[in-house]
Amino acid sequence: MNKTLIILKPDCMQNGHVGDVLSRFEEAGFSIIAGKMMQMDPATLREHYAHVADKPFYPEIEEFMSACPVMVFALSGDNIVEKVRDLLGPADSTKAEKGTIRGDYGKDMMINVVHASDSDENAAIEIARFFKAEEVLG
Repeated sequence: MNKTLIILKPDCMQNGHVGDVLSRFEEAGFSIIAGKMMQMDPATLREHYAHVADKPFYPEIEEFMSACPVMVFALSGDNIVEKVRDLLGPADSTKAEKGTIRGDYGKDMMINVVHASDSDENAAIEIARFFKAEEVLG
């Protein structure tokens, strides 16, 4: 079984799509192995988005991601990173097909409902960023 990290972003939370998004993951056969609600702080966001933290648009990401509490989950399943990314559609919601999570609920590149790990290696790093080992039950 592989693992991935999911963050239900502020637009997902504010627009009431949490249940719909989680049910799509469950219907795909994935198991929730950790979860919590949290308010993102600047230090965590800077670490999580370190690959773009020096870009001029980063302050917008930080403002958006800290606009309200988010839900963070670890999921498990076979080949989960690739399968979750297929369910989500491309990061740019304007290019995502209807029937994908981002195609149905997203608006653009940032307001795109869900963050998901992009590799098994990053999934392990991201899960460890948000959860203690004993909080991951699987």
